[in-house]
Amino acid sequence: MNKAYINEISIKSVCGDIDKTFDAMLNKQTSLKVYSEIVPEKEVCIGKFYVNSSFKKLLQNSVEEVLIASNLKDFSSTLLLVGSSVGGMATSEEIFFKENSYKNIDVKKHIVHSIASLLDDKFHFFSTRSFSTACTSSANALKTAKELISIGAYKNILVVGADQICMTTIFGFSSLGILNDEVCTPFQQNRKGMNVAEGIGVLLLQDEKQKNSIELIGAGTSSDAFHIANPDPTAQGAKSAILNALKDASLSPNQIDYINAHGTGTNANDAIEAKAVSEIFPKDIFISSTKPTIGHTLGAAGAIEACICTEVLKKGMLIPQIKQNDYEVALNFVENAKKKNLQYVMSNSFAFGGNNVSLIFGVPCES
Repeated sequence: MNKAYINEISIKSVCGDIDKTFDAMLNKQTSLKVYSEIVPEKEVCIGKFYVNSSFKKLLQNSVEEVLIASNLKDFSSTLLLVGSSVGGMATSEEIFFKENSYKNIDVKKHIVHSIASLLDDKFHFFSTRSFSTACTSSANALKTAKELISIGAYKNILVVGADQICMTTIFGFSSLGILNDEVCTPFQQNRKGMNVAEGIGVLLLQDEKQKNSIELIGAGTSSDAFHIANPDPTAQGAKSAILNALKDASLSPNQIDYINAHGTGTNANDAIEAKAVSEIFPKDIFISSTKPTIGHTLGAAGAIEACICTEVLKKGMLIPQIKQNDYEVALNFVENAKKKNLQYVMSNSFAFGGNNVSLIFGVPCES
């Protein structure tokens, strides 16, 4: 079976590109901002791009960066897999609020696959597919990419995770009472909720190892289907995804050096993730959530945090938790940026409907 190597990456977060984002995480900085004019009579802390480029342009630029850095002349032999939660919803909203009517909304530019269509029009991929499983969308795309490469179906697969801030998303999470008015504090006793954000993550997976390759070594999924918005409180769904990833990678829990937690800052998510981690891994496993820096990028989170994990492995640096006090659980949270020899790291993504994905990344063994 072929191995899936991540050979090129690009992200656009509220902090900037991969270098700026990783530096912000190491230095416990955040680019999330509080807004009082979005939701009536309520302040919300969210992550919005602060650049003069459109989301469309940022998306195309990210893909172009990967192409230029790669060993490919074009994407004619490459499969495109896109993971998104909202698709083109922001485009539809723009038309609706401008015209106060839905009549001129183009359904083809609204659906999740609109992102893949936009990229295909510019780059001309061999074929395209889209995933929409809420906050595990691009994580599921990565798992599928690994499986397709392993059986030799494709040599090159581009995975894109992309979600844009839109009013429907903001008001939706606000109505659920889980949208924070401050920077989120994952796993802490008095956590108040999440920070929705926009972001883009792009990864080129290939069946041939290059000089700085990181291997997607394991991927596990589960669906507990406990509730449309809340995870199974017994954490069986999260545990199953983690154990399935470990099995796929042929690794034991004590071989994982670091966990990039889903860590949204909501009561329900953090509780089940902490339970799953504490029941599977050794007590000294390093863990932290990067969402206080860049927010929760929904369907793009899996791809963006996969990019972060590749940097963790390449640089041998553990990412610290921004705030460290009053933790609800006794996990080994990273206090400060730390240099460490790392071999395997895990990234968790958990979504509405009980959809769970765990991914394991590793430094390829010398052959």
